[in-house]
Amino acid sequence: MKAQARNARSNKTATEPDSRTSQFPVWARWQAGALLLCLHVQPGARRTSIVGAHGQRLKIALHAPPVDGKANEELLRYLADQAGLRRSQLRLISGLASREKSIAIEIGATHGAQLVERLGRAAAPV
Repeated sequence: MKAQARNARSNKTATEPDSRTSQFPVWARWQAGALLLCLHVQPGARRTSIVGAHGQRLKIALHAPPVDGKANEELLRYLADQAGLRRSQLRLISGLASREKSIAIEIGATHGAQLVERLGRAAAPV
């Protein structure tokens, strides 16, 4: 009986959101032990900055052009700087050649909540 309960708990799929997600905006959630950010990027902008909500995603303007992965690298570098993390803690999960991207960030729950709050403040209209 106990083994069945343990197996039922361990059979959570990687796409099931974590219960901590309920406090986040629609573009951020916990998934598979990492903070997942759903982004819409605009490469070739004048400067790199957070623009604001874009439907179900957070929009980020990137100065780098969408050539040879430059925009992806700038996105990961920018988010790492914003979060105060190493670049190696961020992974591009989906959207390698698309404007719609998902980024997984290996970060603790407290720091993850602070990061989402900081990104949300930067995205809020003045």
